[in-house]
Amino acid sequence: MNNILYGNLIFELSHPGRRGYSLPKNRFGNHELPKEMCRENDAELPECDEMTVIRHYTNHSGNNFGVNNGLYPLGSCTMKYNPQINEEIASLPQFANLHPLQPAETCQGALEVYYNLQQYLAELTGMSIFTLNPCAGAHGELTGLMIIRSYHQKRHDDKRIKVIVPDSAHGTNPASAAVCGLEVVEVKSTAEGIVDVEDLKGLLDDSVAAMMMTNPNTLGLFEKEIPEIAKLVHDCGGLMYYDGANLNPMLGECRPGDMGFDVMHVNLHKTFSTPHGGGGPGSGPVGVRKGLEDFLPSPLVIKNGDKFDVVRDTEHISIGAYLGNFAVIMRAYAYILSLGRDNIQMVGPLATLNANYIKECLKDVYELPIEGLCMHEFVFNGLKDKSTGVTTMDVAKRLLDYGYHAPTIYFPLLFHEAMMIEPTENESKETIDIFIDILRKIAKEAIEEPDTLLNAPNNTPISRVDDVLAAKHPILTYKQLMIDES
Repeated sequence: MNNILYGNLIFELSHPGRRGYSLPKNRFGNHELPKEMCRENDAELPECDEMTVIRHYTNHSGNNFGVNNGLYPLGSCTMKYNPQINEEIASLPQFANLHPLQPAETCQGALEVYYNLQQYLAELTGMSIFTLNPCAGAHGELTGLMIIRSYHQKRHDDKRIKVIVPDSAHGTNPASAAVCGLEVVEVKSTAEGIVDVEDLKGLLDDSVAAMMMTNPNTLGLFEKEIPEIAKLVHDCGGLMYYDGANLNPMLGECRPGDMGFDVMHVNLHKTFSTPHGGGGPGSGPVGVRKGLEDFLPSPLVIKNGDKFDVVRDTEHISIGAYLGNFAVIMRAYAYILSLGRDNIQMVGPLATLNANYIKECLKDVYELPIEGLCMHEFVFNGLKDKSTGVTTMDVAKRLLDYGYHAPTIYFPLLFHEAMMIEPTENESKETIDIFIDILRKIAKEAIEEPDTLLNAPNNTPISRVDDVLAAKHPILTYKQLMIDES
């Protein structure tokens, strides 16, 4: 990047009177907007010519890091490669130019894609039926909990207001339950990092609506007691909710529906290789077991003979007027078809193999709090040698110097210096070996030259920021920056 000129903010390149465009002479007169629709003050925009704008943002784009740039070991997020064929299929004009209000008879191909993906997800997860409408994982969670709440309400079991959540759960789990108006009850983990069944037994009563679980959990460990847990929850009248955030290592190996889960969501951007989209759009399809189909929200796509139609049921919950983020759905559909029945069964085993390989190669220099096999991800508790004063944050910052995105750090909260690594099934042994070598080199630097890590990153466009100051006093506008500097 040309940091000499284009390392500046766009406002610093602004000059009064410069324009990147010219408009034709107005032949239609002036028609003022109503005052209530106007800004109180003019927007304070930079004044730049087109070439300056293009060069500025083109140079900055080189500072972005994504899975197309290199290994992206962000645990609990599954930043896997998005195959280009997915993009090509989703970009076909027959799909890209659809309008959500088109009559069903004019978009039968798109409805067939939607319907088929419903069926594929049901088969892969052991559920009865899916809706693809939720637009993100947390949106799917909320939808699933609304289904559970509706189920109990229809049975006039109104006192079921509690949702049991493991202490190792994703942060969205208790948040979604709270938004749904349910009370969150935490269940402890054992020393082995899985749900403490004995602690769970003491929490079960006729006020429990559901238990939310991720399997494998956020430590990357398989919940081996899941049959007993499911029986205990069902016996007290509650339902089991599966957070599909960690479905990746299960693909082709086992299904949540076969474990006893009643409701679940799937993150298409994780397991089925659709883009994360910089915070959106996403997709969090929700599936239910047999017997709960009537509680799925509308609209739904059904098949009548060889035709497809959209059913809108105003009596049940609705999570939007349209059928989710169709372009994302299209990409997931292409991914499943590209792999096929045989190859999709290799996703889980390869993701698990890659994670265990990294873990075993590094556990002599990074602290492994829980021994044994992991699934698709695992957690280190910082460097094994704590005497250097080098923290997980320092290791993460130093990885940036070597051209790697940092792993998830300080989550889950069970370990003070947590470093969660997930290589996914996409990475080759050669790529993983280089990553291992870099982490070993960083561990050596922590002993021999700790200041290098304490000051990292050292060669990125932006050096280490003061995290505390940034949180307490964020500078969000150029005007604010100028005031602070003056």
